[in-house]
Amino acid sequence: MSGRVGDLSVKQAEALAQFREKVQDVLPQCPSQSDHFLLRWLRARNFNLQKSEAMLRKHIEFRKHMKVDTITTEWQVPEVIDKYLSGGMCGHDREGSPVWYDVIGPLDPKGLMHSASKQDLIKSKVRDCEILQKDCDRQSERLGRNIESITMVYDCEGLGMKHLYKPAIETYGEVLTMFEDNYPEGLKRLFVIKAPKLFPVAYNLVKHFLSEDTRRKVIVLGSNWQEVLQKYIDPEELPAYYGGKLTDPDGDPKCRTRITFGSEIPKSYYVRDSIKVDYEQSVSIGRGSSHQMEYELIAPNCALRWQFSCDGADIGFGVYLKKKMGERMKAGEMREIVPNQRYNAHLVPEDGSLTCPEPGVYVLRFDNTYSVFQSKTVKFTVEVLLPSQVNQSDN
Repeated sequence: MSGRVGDLSVKQAEALAQFREKVQDVLPQCPSQSDHFLLRWLRARNFNLQKSEAMLRKHIEFRKHMKVDTITTEWQVPEVIDKYLSGGMCGHDREGSPVWYDVIGPLDPKGLMHSASKQDLIKSKVRDCEILQKDCDRQSERLGRNIESITMVYDCEGLGMKHLYKPAIETYGEVLTMFEDNYPEGLKRLFVIKAPKLFPVAYNLVKHFLSEDTRRKVIVLGSNWQEVLQKYIDPEELPAYYGGKLTDPDGDPKCRTRITFGSEIPKSYYVRDSIKVDYEQSVSIGRGSSHQMEYELIAPNCALRWQFSCDGADIGFGVYLKKKMGERMKAGEMREIVPNQRYNAHLVPEDGSLTCPEPGVYVLRFDNTYSVFQSKTVKFTVEVLLPSQVNQSDN
């Protein structure tokens, strides 16, 4: 039994009746009181009454705190988010569910984090969820059957290391957690299209925020992605940009919000110079000295990500490649991967990342050899990002 209206086992039907009774006091505060709505919370917790009740009650508090009931009508989206956060809703799939597009390539994660508060970024995603839910309700009424989940299309063309900016990844993780906790059973399927080699690394950073059920709904499409999309979305409901026939997303009534294709955010929008970072390590580097850290990568297409700040004055930094762990080598004896430069990390924290196509020992080197008089204290975090396997489907 699927656990949906019309397809309940005896135990599931009993659980639904008991659940309704247990949450009777908060039902008037819910966006719906239907069996369809209540079953979403039960399915999300495998019909465990105690866990389902706790989840729903927590959601009610979330709605109050975020003022969800009026978020689509009274909350004003900050201009920088409205203009530069890529994506939008457009059209419906063949079953009548709304389709949401996330366009990753043009996104400027660092610019967004410097220009908008994390709370506003999360709130904008809550607003998107409510817009989608309202469209599901309209579709349910129009089609005469329950529509409660959406199809998502992740356009990963242009996905690069800039998208692995740690503060942005952490915020995106909070968005995913918010979605899992407050919009259960809201995702029907998620198509990933135009995924580059870096995609498994990026997906590995966020997949732990997703439930096993949600992970099973992620489908990475191959080169025939247009053909596959059209199996699920009629060309009349698919934007021309993605091989369909919708040519005017702004004016077409099927597109209730436009698809935004963001770009680099002008510095004029920045409201902060840097993001507060908690570093994992600290090292004192004497005058005329350097400090090296070795990371052995045994698989191709791993990635390194680093952040650092320095007390007092600037510090040099570069990345090198050598063959053996523990073998002390000077910078000039190793292959230079990221050229050594001096960074004003005492003024603005520095961050960067590197895709490593070949295995080997990568050396991150802080350089204070040019400083005759001053020692430096460097605080830093370095992460090795491993590729993970994601199932591909051309069906």
